[in-house]
Amino acid sequence: MTDSIIKLYYDALGKGKLLGKKCDQCGEVTFPPTTACDSCGSFEQDWVELSGRGKLLYISHGMAPPPNPRFNDLAPYAYGHIKLEEDVYLQAIITGVSIDPVTLKEFFEADPVDVVPDILEVDGLNILAFKQA
Repeated sequence: MTDSIIKLYYDALGKGKLLGKKCDQCGEVTFPPTTACDSCGSFEQDWVELSGRGKLLYISHGMAPPPNPRFNDLAPYAYGHIKLEEDVYLQAIITGVSIDPVTLKEFFEADPVDVVPDILEVDGLNILAFKQA
């Protein structure tokens, strides 16, 4: 039996790798990986390792409690919208950033900011986060 897409994705994160799927039909990259291309719906895709390098386009923070109790020890944290070099957009936790208004304003005014992956292990689960490059 083959491993699930989810297992392969999280196992790769544990090794510091970002895996996506590149569509054989339209060439678009789906990240995180799924069974069908996000752009055209094709099931014909191949695994591809992404660089992880990207641009932080927007940064904010959450005022409400984390969406899952496993994130309680990380809170409060910043999160951001990121565009990877492979033209993939995603949202992730941004580590090493204070969520005070002055710091967030500095990031906002410096937009975009270069970022790289910062894989966190939280309660036995690898979590994709990013940090300033």
